[in-house]
Amino acid sequence: MRLRYSLFVIFFSVIAFQGIAKKSGDVSQLQIGVKYKPKTCEIKAHKGDKIKVHYRGKLTDGTVFDSSFERGDPFEFVLGTDQVIKGWDQGLLGACVGEKRKLKIPAKLGYGEQGSPPTIPGGATLIFDTELVAINEKPSGGEEDGEDEGEDAEGYGDDEL
Repeated sequence: MRLRYSLFVIFFSVIAFQGIAKKSGDVSQLQIGVKYKPKTCEIKAHKGDKIKVHYRGKLTDGTVFDSSFERGDPFEFVLGTDQVIKGWDQGLLGACVGEKRKLKIPAKLGYGEQGSPPTIPGGATLIFDTELVAINEKPSGGEEDGEDEGEDAEGYGDDEL
């Protein structure tokens, strides 16, 4: 009986330690925060659309590892065809041209346990500030609706992102 109790204590101590050791800011599921949405949305991004996206990629400690904003050159790819990390393929679906989203992407939908050395460590949660510039070569034509809406499609408020 004493051995069983000792194993029980060791097992739960290991689990508790792993929970404490997890980095602050890490997420286990994709979080989508809509930061700006045009008043009108004539076209939404769907699987198979060629989209152009401006982005700034950061680690949870705030380190910027890449940014198209600074280069002045948005990234272009076909949505939903595994040309980018899964967090982008999922996190940009349904976005309107001109929409700004903050994506918090867990490692399993990013670069996984291997990371992308030397800039992205293994197991890293990624944070992307994105702006959808065009869908199938059609730029924004909508009116502005306002900044920082506060909640996203997944129900996460600004304080959670």
